[in-house]
Amino acid sequence: MRLFSYLLSCALLLALASPAPAQTQDWQQIVKAMPRLPDFKAPEPKRVALPNGMIIFLQEDHELPVIDGVARIRGGSRLEPANKVGLTDIYGEVWRTGGTKSQTGDQLDDFLESRAAKVETGGGIDSTNISWSSLKGDFDDVFKVFVDLLENPAFRPDKIELAQRNAFDAISRRNDDINSIVGRQIPKLAYGPKNPYGRDPEYATIAAITQQDLIQWHNTYVHPNNMIVGIVGDFDSSAMEAKLRQTFGNWPKGAPVAKEDFSAQPAKPGYYVIPKADVNQSSINMIGAGTRKDSPDFYAIQVFNEAFGGGFSSRLFRDLRTIKGLAYSVGGGIGTRFDHPGILHLGIGTKSQTTIEAIQGLYQEIDDLKTNPLSTEEIQRAKDSILNSFVFNFDTPEKVLRERMAYEFYGYPQDFLEKFKAGIEKVQPADVARVAAKYLHKDQLAVLVVGNTGEFEKPLTSLGPVNTIDITIPPPPGGNPASGNPSNQ
Repeated sequence: MRLFSYLLSCALLLALASPAPAQTQDWQQIVKAMPRLPDFKAPEPKRVALPNGMIIFLQEDHELPVIDGVARIRGGSRLEPANKVGLTDIYGEVWRTGGTKSQTGDQLDDFLESRAAKVETGGGIDSTNISWSSLKGDFDDVFKVFVDLLENPAFRPDKIELAQRNAFDAISRRNDDINSIVGRQIPKLAYGPKNPYGRDPEYATIAAITQQDLIQWHNTYVHPNNMIVGIVGDFDSSAMEAKLRQTFGNWPKGAPVAKEDFSAQPAKPGYYVIPKADVNQSSINMIGAGTRKDSPDFYAIQVFNEAFGGGFSSRLFRDLRTIKGLAYSVGGGIGTRFDHPGILHLGIGTKSQTTIEAIQGLYQEIDDLKTNPLSTEEIQRAKDSILNSFVFNFDTPEKVLRERMAYEFYGYPQDFLEKFKAGIEKVQPADVARVAAKYLHKDQLAVLVVGNTGEFEKPLTSLGPVNTIDITIPPPPGGNPASGNPSNQ
């Protein structure tokens, strides 16, 4: 009763406070009266280049008494030997868990936990990294751990064995989830199964990794001229720079990382199926070639992606999910990457009984772009969506720092971020139509379908020849791995 009375009182107050219709201004006049938003200007970190080639970014942020840092090191899984795929995953885990020559990983755990701090390592496709987070008062102690791991990692055999067991377990379960299957197969079709972006760790490649491999990897890539360090938090930039110069200034250069020879061998256009009898829906994925972020088409592509397949207001979502009811989820666009071509990917999830209809519906949307191109209204809505959300991607000093480090890593101009807003605003309907016609060709797409083929409303062969992809997990050499008895299905 009290709640009802309170709500009634609020309603009366709002009614009394609301102006009469005659006094209400036209909404367009209100919009015109609103001041123009200021141009986006991200906080600029301080860039320091040491004589030995190490690049440092320092971003002060005094809101909390915390200091976070990360070192990004050139050289990732795309440089692994083909017979040891998974090496950087093992390296990235054991670098931290194996501890240093003076302390085990377990001892480091106790040391850091008592200070509510962390030091973590990891491996990626084009780099490895080591990071820390600590209270300002514990920075010196935690930074010593960071430096010790950089200079004196131990890669203890028991931790290597544990990491390998974890990898074996992940391999044994990789076909359980439909999204995991799709995530692995898309780059295989886009780049080729032997391309570094399309390879997967196997029992044999994980088992082949030795302690000496991890030591050699570290000695090959962890050098100051292959490293970008970023620090954000409650510190004085001048004092931090002096500390870093003292710590790393005498570290000798190493050999530069060899430039990757990117040669893709994409799958031929056509239909590819992975039968999975234990699901009641299909994942449909149309795959083609994208481009790089430094392409002149980049900004038009961003607007096209948002308008065509980027969200709840996109054309794909409206037509295939809202109007036709064919999709659990639908979306996609033309992929762009920093230093190699991205993947064009359109995806739709539908129930098994509407698989063929969903494929044809997605084809129809591609065809409609020629006869019914994205309208000025759709494009403007997409631009507004991109620009209105843009600032939230860089609303903390840490996010801006990571972005600046990425530009440095890939050799992009440091004002790339500032140019984004103006680049999006300049996109015109003709630009969007041009990139759609340039990149999106129905007859050049590889169509991957993962689902319960026995429940399709028609055979997939009704659309054309079909290639069945075998995802059987190759057995481990010499029998099952010690982690258990993996399923190959």
